[in-house]
Amino acid sequence: MNLKGLVAGVCLLSLSTNGIFAQIKESEKVKYNFNYGWKLNVGEAEEAKQLNFDDNKWTNVNLPYAWNQAEAFKVDISHLSTGIAWYRKTFQLPKEAADKKVFIEFEGVRQMGEVYVNGTLVGLHENGAMAFGLDVTSYLEPYPQENVIAVKTDNDWRYHEKATGSTFQWNDKNFNANYGGIPKNVFLHIKSKVYQTLPLYSGLGTTGTYVYATDFDIAKKKALINVSSQVRNENPTAVKAQLKVSVADMDGKEVASFLGDAFTIAANETKDLKASKELNNLNFWSWGYGYLYTVSSELLIDNNPVDAVVVRTGFRKTKFEKGMVYLNDRVIMMHGYAQRTSNEWPSVGMSVPAWLSDYSNSLMVKSNGNLVRWMHITPWKQDVESCDRVGLIQAMPAGDSEKDVTGRRWEQRTELMRDAIIYNRNNPSILFYESGNESISEEHMQEMKAIRDQYDPFGGRAIGSREMLDSKVAEYGGEMLYINKSAKHPFWATEYSRDEGLRKYWDEFTPPYHKEGTGGTTHENVNGTKVVDASAYNHNQDAHAIENAVRWYDYWEARPGTGDRVSSGGVNIIFSDSNTHYRGQENYRRSGEVDPMRIPKDGFYTHQVIWDGWVDTDKPAAHIIGHWNYEKGVTKDITVISTADAVELFVNGKSFGKGKQDKKFVFTFKNIEYQSGAIKAVGYNQSGKQVCADEIKTAGKPFALKLNAIQRPGGMLANANDLAIVEVEVVDNKGNRCPTAMNMINFDVQGQGTFIGGIAQGPDNYIGSKNLPVECGVNRIFVKASDLAGIIKVKATSESLKTAELSINTNKTDLQKLSLAMPADKLPSYVEKGPTPATPSFKKTRNSVKISEAKTDANPADAAKSFDDNELSQWTNDDGSPKIEYVLEREATINQVVLKLAGWRSKKYPIRISVDGKKVFEGVTPTSLGYVTLDVTPVKGKIVQIELMGTSKNSKDINLVEITGKVDDAGLKQSNSKTPQLPIVEVEFYEPIR
Repeated sequence: MNLKGLVAGVCLLSLSTNGIFAQIKESEKVKYNFNYGWKLNVGEAEEAKQLNFDDNKWTNVNLPYAWNQAEAFKVDISHLSTGIAWYRKTFQLPKEAADKKVFIEFEGVRQMGEVYVNGTLVGLHENGAMAFGLDVTSYLEPYPQENVIAVKTDNDWRYHEKATGSTFQWNDKNFNANYGGIPKNVFLHIKSKVYQTLPLYSGLGTTGTYVYATDFDIAKKKALINVSSQVRNENPTAVKAQLKVSVADMDGKEVASFLGDAFTIAANETKDLKASKELNNLNFWSWGYGYLYTVSSELLIDNNPVDAVVVRTGFRKTKFEKGMVYLNDRVIMMHGYAQRTSNEWPSVGMSVPAWLSDYSNSLMVKSNGNLVRWMHITPWKQDVESCDRVGLIQAMPAGDSEKDVTGRRWEQRTELMRDAIIYNRNNPSILFYESGNESISEEHMQEMKAIRDQYDPFGGRAIGSREMLDSKVAEYGGEMLYINKSAKHPFWATEYSRDEGLRKYWDEFTPPYHKEGTGGTTHENVNGTKVVDASAYNHNQDAHAIENAVRWYDYWEARPGTGDRVSSGGVNIIFSDSNTHYRGQENYRRSGEVDPMRIPKDGFYTHQVIWDGWVDTDKPAAHIIGHWNYEKGVTKDITVISTADAVELFVNGKSFGKGKQDKKFVFTFKNIEYQSGAIKAVGYNQSGKQVCADEIKTAGKPFALKLNAIQRPGGMLANANDLAIVEVEVVDNKGNRCPTAMNMINFDVQGQGTFIGGIAQGPDNYIGSKNLPVECGVNRIFVKASDLAGIIKVKATSESLKTAELSINTNKTDLQKLSLAMPADKLPSYVEKGPTPATPSFKKTRNSVKISEAKTDANPADAAKSFDDNELSQWTNDDGSPKIEYVLEREATINQVVLKLAGWRSKKYPIRISVDGKKVFEGVTPTSLGYVTLDVTPVKGKIVQIELMGTSKNSKDINLVEITGKVDDAGLKQSNSKTPQLPIVEVEFYEPIR
């Protein structure tokens, strides 16, 4: 298969259809899209809260819309505009709303929002991250009178909570891009006076409807489906109520209907009603298999439906034990991305249509990522639901910066976690709750776990925090840059690779000739300090992709199946280039495997190869790094990323032999002379059979432009907010992309749409410019639909190249101020990976041999710390002899010794290992991200001795200096001893499988 072809085409989502749940009658629909028909004013306008204020001169906008979103990627994160902005909307309630309850739901306001209805302050929300709701019933006028809602927002980085004066820890200029105003969706809910509450604890104090599955039988495709819904009676008399639940599959077909028990609810009482039923023939949600059901919970009063809640959810079984994560009874190793929660795009920030969230998130899955760890604050509900559809596992944080806190700021974090759990607990893609981006105290971890247990006791989600390596409470953990292993709760790295590389730069042999390390020292940190030398992070595409493969090796080597203590993987920071803190001369982070417009870099295809599987490789693959369009006379190394056992390179059919293999996945062919034609890599298994191949052909001279539209499945909506991506390529006369082209492109957009723009390296990053260059032969822009259905015509021209034109049809939609057209209506699920396989995900590669005791004359009280499955403890010899002896539980033929030695990234230790007195290894340990595996001469015995044979040597093989200048000591502790130290964090012994 051509891996590059997986990201081509109009839209990367499959066409399996989400059926509309037809059982809910039109008259029972209670949720309206409230995004249309707003007015915006940037600046102070206190009189705007008044009912009769004249806002005719204000800007017309449809939500979601951040008032400073046009600055995205134009300025760096610390310079995004801040201040006061007002949003106003005039609307009528429907006739059916008479004598009913009315609630408004904001998915989020940044940073503060004061909400006024008809001139009266109804509510204040201040955390800038989470959804909130307000009961506006008593403030509204009935049909046909008009109502005015006004929202004052303030996105000041230094905003202080009014009641306490406290700032919010997560309002951080490094991480949380500041898109101000109302950058997320708004909904209006109209309900009867006996109703199922909304999952909006902030503002309403209610918990809504909870749908979950228990009693799984994965093999027989069975589970018990449970619905628990909080019901409130605001009638003056008691009522007898029960739930009627209907479940429909992804095609809209009802597969079950069942009733809960009836209960009497007193006047002004709130009570949880429940219903449950075992369902057969279930399709379980899985990685790359976003199978969702529609669960309708109708509230019956005297057998008459008065209220309905519709939940789109999926069912899956999880388990977290033995250092591993289980999904539907199959072990899955985490490999994915630590993505900024803002998940932004050029010129529009985070406020994109729902289908575009699917497009971006599905690319993570198509790169064979299975996990997105949203960073620092709770993700937007739109992204949460998108991950459900595309089959992408999520780690959901609450909110923080980079350390534990106390007092009011800790209370803010627990409140946010509570609200986020309640709001998102029906979303099957969330498997982890992250309590902190840095380790927190055991007391704080217990508080977070109690919140999870109270509000999501049956969701099958582990709660933990970054680090927490010796926690007795956390259910998962993991460092940032290093590998951890565990025999108990799983450890996965929260950010294992931070390197950066622009898509513009192929290598040192292709214009504009980016030399490794260039551009790493030209800016200041947000606090004004000079950035330390970050040259090691500043790559071209070749080097960045290779580094990604090299960095993953340590995790692959410690994967499930390699012993009792294993790694559960890790996530690479980040997936798409981000308008957050950076290390190069550009004003944004370039660590992405795709650029800001989601054009893949070589790192995307690298991950596609090395991550193809739940644990072991499902299907061997190969990817040739770079292109094959050099100047005559160029000689360079060719790198192939592959999961084959051997790779052979051919240039125009001539073999250049097998490549040198490094870190499992990297195959290098030295000094290959460029020859126009084709370069092909062929991968073989251990038996010499071909198992994969990749080929790149030389493109001809630039001849023409080519346009392609990527748009919403089913067509672009004429709602003055929908976007389409228009991709432009420079191609030769056969239609092949010219990979070294850098031509300037001029765009013209006519008809029922407007030009928004894209991004490229140059003045203001070309944000908003109608003239911008292609990079590596390709670029993309946004066009936005108007509110009239019709045709958008896009024309691209460039000097000496054939012009390209493209037409996009836009479709009429419901634009009423109370619209029944929801942002995610009819968006398909991605199901191409299929259900969870029934086969094991890994083959056991070796047997671990347990240690019964350790003996040493040096610091003997700490000897057991060298094999206690706690990476925060260690043994070292201090002033004694650097020698330690291990007694195994049984005799075994030891052929591998695995060590985690303090200073693993910067120290090399000369050691000797013997088994029952026979030397099996003598040499210098390599540096690593944590553990090193030493192949030793197989000898059967029961006593293993490890001895330091000299002084450790410093190494700079792994350069992980942070922008602050801080260097992690990797477990090294200060010692006044003059004796050479042998600090062993963990030691493991292995024998081959018999």
